[in-house]
Amino acid sequence: MTNQQATPTSTPAEQYDAVIIGAGVSGMYALYHLREMGMSVRVYDGASDIGGTWWYNRYPGARVDGPGSPYYCYTFSEELMQEWDWAETQSTQHDVLEYLSHVADKFDFRKDIQFETWVEDARYDESAQRWTVSTSTGINASAPFLICAVGALSTTNMPNIPGINEFSGECYHTGRWPHEPVSFEGKRVAVIGTGSSGVQSIPEIAKQAEHLTVLQRTAQFTFPANNRALTAEDLAVPRDDFDGMLQRMHENEGGFPIGPFPTGSALDLSPEELNAHYEALWQKGGFGFFNNLFSDIAVSEEANKTLADFVRNKIKESVDDPETARKLMPDHFVMTKRPILDDGYYATYNRDNVTLIDLRDDPIERFTETSVITSTGEHPIDMLVLATGYDAISGTMLRLNPKGRGGVSLKEKWADRFHSYLGMTINGFPNLFMIHGPGSPGVFYNMPLGAERQLAWIGQCLQHLKDQNLGAVEPSIQSETAWGEEVSAIADFTLFPRTDSWWTGANVEGKPRYFTAYLGGGMYYQRIADVAEADYEGFEFEPAV
Repeated sequence: MTNQQATPTSTPAEQYDAVIIGAGVSGMYALYHLREMGMSVRVYDGASDIGGTWWYNRYPGARVDGPGSPYYCYTFSEELMQEWDWAETQSTQHDVLEYLSHVADKFDFRKDIQFETWVEDARYDESAQRWTVSTSTGINASAPFLICAVGALSTTNMPNIPGINEFSGECYHTGRWPHEPVSFEGKRVAVIGTGSSGVQSIPEIAKQAEHLTVLQRTAQFTFPANNRALTAEDLAVPRDDFDGMLQRMHENEGGFPIGPFPTGSALDLSPEELNAHYEALWQKGGFGFFNNLFSDIAVSEEANKTLADFVRNKIKESVDDPETARKLMPDHFVMTKRPILDDGYYATYNRDNVTLIDLRDDPIERFTETSVITSTGEHPIDMLVLATGYDAISGTMLRLNPKGRGGVSLKEKWADRFHSYLGMTINGFPNLFMIHGPGSPGVFYNMPLGAERQLAWIGQCLQHLKDQNLGAVEPSIQSETAWGEEVSAIADFTLFPRTDSWWTGANVEGKPRYFTAYLGGGMYYQRIADVAEADYEGFEFEPAV
């Protein structure tokens, strides 16, 4: 993990083959993989233990909101799959963290991780072909390779609203939730934000709070999670055919052993047939809803509207008050913000102790010590929950702000665009590798599996350097530019860039606005394999000093 302020120190640097920043899902596997290659490795993380995002996101209702268990997991060890019993299809934050702790214990990861340590500076020495990092504990480390597993959803996005720092009540961000219990009993609570963390936490807070005021910035399409307990038969499927499961995960566009995805158009069905299809998926719930849609939902306005209208009708059916239902109606393309799975979200607004304020119609003017004031009036509150998300994908790398060739900082390099090649490397920053960086599939892919596959490629690249007696590798400007054009061309084929979202940087003031993820699905891993096969086409190398 990273911090913004650099503290120069003259402490001699500890020497390693690689330094890893971050001890979450990606950083833990990076440690495993590089240790297996025989490298000496040190990991730094600002938290008190492993887990990354799962260490911090302890808000009420926090769960895996993708396809879920038992496939949101590591695949490098069949033994892990055989011995770990996942409890539910949408695992809780607690269960995911317990799993990660089990992995850390099993492979003795903690001995190579220094916790409660923020990396405050990272600089590349061109003459030595090494990175030097300075930390908050005064320890320096030097290594030829810097692996940034800093998290795509790690740097919290704090709203800039007049008076918010004057509020004297309890205030929590969902991405930095306290480790001690938070009580909502007898309290007037306001929640800003209705993205994934807001949708998950709002129903839970409403069950306890005296009154809950939801300050909605953007109405969301959400879908029923229909979370359920996993049976012995569910767990037996991947255990009895581990290799087959792994093959199906690699073949799937999202990295899960599901599919094949439908290839037909939503426009091929009659309205009655289409509604029946959507209704069956809605009743089944879970992420399977998205895996059984149509091939043109994300590319055709007309097809997209069929699903959007279906969900809007579900909102009308679920919410008793017509005016509240109107406020909850999204007006963007469905699926072009991160799909959200919920547990009774829309029905929560039927509770007598819940009020919805649509900030599009009734914007916040300011906070006071004891209230939030909107254009229509004052709302006394005792607690404020900020479900305002993250400076996603690029934010934590910019907070780290490494200095590459000539002392050029990443903030300078990324002032106009998040330049990368393959979503893992950056021109001017030799021997630096990102996991789930801008220009990679990131959150559009099963993230544990994505980390494993990216690190397999990185490990192969490092072995190539060793075998060829090379000391440094970085992408050319030309390959970086071409990759950016490829990422944008794929995105522009879809409806995704036409919606303001954190995928496009629209949630952070001043952030470059464009779609930053590689939407080619599994094609990405074929692309990076092709680059390696073509003798690392697009990269420039230096002999070892």
